[in-house]
Amino acid sequence: MSDKSRQMTPEEAAEFAEQVFNKAREGDAAMMAALLSKGLPPNLRNHKGDTLLMLAAYHGHVDTVKVLLEHKADPEIRNDNGQSPIAGAAFKGDLAVIKALVEGGAQVEGSSFDGRTALMMAAMFNRVEVVDYLISKGADPKAKDANGITALDAAKTMGAVDTVAQLEKLLG
Repeated sequence: MSDKSRQMTPEEAAEFAEQVFNKAREGDAAMMAALLSKGLPPNLRNHKGDTLLMLAAYHGHVDTVKVLLEHKADPEIRNDNGQSPIAGAAFKGDLAVIKALVEGGAQVEGSSFDGRTALMMAAMFNRVEVVDYLISKGADPKAKDANGITALDAAKTMGAVDTVAQLEKLLG
């Protein structure tokens, strides 16, 4: 039996999987493309339920996000906390990643388990450009989460003065 036909031990498989998740976190688009073309499942999840796409999006690696989407990664898979890749990118304020996710099929109005949308996340953290973009793509500024909180309410609670002014002007 040659080394090439040997099966990985569970420990080796776990170590390899962790290396793969690190490549997504680091934004190694070329390595991710190579692994995906060799059969790596694009919706592989870690122990927290984060997909490769979630990790690449959250860490701001637009090229890796695009590679994953080209290989049919699902932008709607939530992690164990109910967070979507678009919400993670909105939290970070990464407009380029958000645009790539929307172009790749992410739902602008997709929400977490508690009803919080990417627009609410962007408003909370004073991400003016992201709020503009999401609204231009159909995000509803009047949407409420499970607690009845809107994007404007969330922005006010967090003291996000720019997005408060932006949403107040929009909502008139």
